Amino acid sequence: VQLQASGGGLVQAGDSLRLSCRASTLTLSRFDVAWFRQGSEKEREFIAAITWSGSETYYADFVKGRFTISRDNAKNTVFLQMNNLKPDDTAVYYCAVPLIPNRGVLTAVPNGYDYWGQGTQVTVSS
Repeated sequence: VQLQASGGGLVQAGDSLRLSCRASTLTLSRFDVAWFRQGSEKEREFIAAITWSGSETYYADFVKGRFTISRDNAKNTVFLQMNNLKPDDTAVYYCAVPLIPNRGVLTAVPNGYDYWGQGTQVTVSS
């Protein structure tokens, strides 16, 4: 299974980015998907998750109101819309899926996900 996160880049504080998560050899539309990030010398941090159907979402408190997770199952893609970016948002952003399809149970724990993408770098300058 290969997951690929894309859409990162270098932006200024207050700007927006939309990250995308796609998969090869896996029908992403059947899986819950989560976004995590890991800054330099920091632990991996949960951001948001969405069920395979898109009916439920779950966010970390620190991103509520700024980040939105969504999916387009027809395109097998999950998005993370990030608005009002701050320098503290600088990190490598990863998408992840669990082993079991159609699980429908969201968790913020990294061990709850089995497949991880290679990450995309987001750098926010002040």
